[in-house]
Amino acid sequence: MQLIRNATLKLYYAGSTILIDPCLAPKHGLESFAGKSLNPTVDLPASIDEIVHDVELVVVSHLHSDHYDDVAKESLSKHLPLICQPGDEETIGQDGFADVRPLARTLEWRGIRFSRRKGSHGLGPVVEEMGPVMGIVIEAAGEPTIYWAGDTVFYPPVAATIDELRPDVTIVHSCGALWNGDLIVMDGVQTVDLCHLAPTSGIVIATHMEALDHATVDRLALRREAAAAGISEKRLLIPIDGETLDLPMSSFSKAA
Repeated sequence: MQLIRNATLKLYYAGSTILIDPCLAPKHGLESFAGKSLNPTVDLPASIDEIVHDVELVVVSHLHSDHYDDVAKESLSKHLPLICQPGDEETIGQDGFADVRPLARTLEWRGIRFSRRKGSHGLGPVVEEMGPVMGIVIEAAGEPTIYWAGDTVFYPPVAATIDELRPDVTIVHSCGALWNGDLIVMDGVQTVDLCHLAPTSGIVIATHMEALDHATVDRLALRREAAAAGISEKRLLIPIDGETLDLPMSSFSKAA
């Protein structure tokens, strides 16, 4: 798995290359969310051509500009299959993508199974303003089970997914972003709580950090919070932009 920037990931899985939540705008190419700075607050770690050249499938969890932006729309081949949540397929189709596949419950592509999971972009009234989001479980024969939680706070349905699946890899958004004072993704405390629940045989990867002006938690603060709670660097990985993480099968409880 390679972290591109913020929530944008490249996943090399079961022989295929998957791009998740493509936000490819240049530094300061998007609007401010908190009135502190234009977004993103950092550059991409590689050229757009390098990021998109080998992509075979795109996943767009929701339509916020830090997850699906105009540069991505222009840079990605319109013939690529694209998975989205139900309700977003018409908008994405209007952007020119010809093979849009809404993920209502499960779907399969090249032997990879994608299952939709609940997410909540905050709690209380802010959820209506943020709109619907989704998490995704990714599975394939001989591969680790990945739970990509997406833009969600840590709340009972996220905990239930971990309890049910005991995923080998859990990917979370941990910048503690605020919208008008309301928490809309996980912060340090919630990330640590999730780590305590996640199986000790697996790992948690914290992303969506140090790229947006409404974030309140940086990588160092999260590492310190985790260390104080007894969460080791081997259990909680906090990659920098551009970093590629090896996820060897021998590390996981489901390895043969």
